[in-house]
Amino acid sequence: MGCLGNIIWLIMGGLVSSIGWFISGCLWCITIVGIPIGVQCFKFARLTLAPFGRKIVLGTRFDSVFLNIIWVVVTGVPNAIICALFGAILCATIVGIPFGLQFFKIAELAFLPFGAKIE
Repeated sequence: MGCLGNIIWLIMGGLVSSIGWFISGCLWCITIVGIPIGVQCFKFARLTLAPFGRKIVLGTRFDSVFLNIIWVVVTGVPNAIICALFGAILCATIVGIPFGLQFFKIAELAFLPFGAKIE
């Protein structure tokens, strides 16, 4: 389901999600202080272009706690809510369940992205 799933994913909302993450990254990179957060947004944009076949491993490093707190307050909650809503809408249909689950995976990562690895 990897290649075909990623192609259908782009049609089912993946491209819109990726553009949203890219815009968030550009806005964060306007300031020098926000560049690490903007880079993380660009990683999300790349992930949302082709999420099938990738695994997310959440990490708990102490050095990323401060960035995760800033992230949750400013960027994480709105983007996680949007991803969860997309996931709920897609899971309402039988055909959209695999795509909705991918949106839930991205929403989970949107809360604590620093320290997580995408494999």
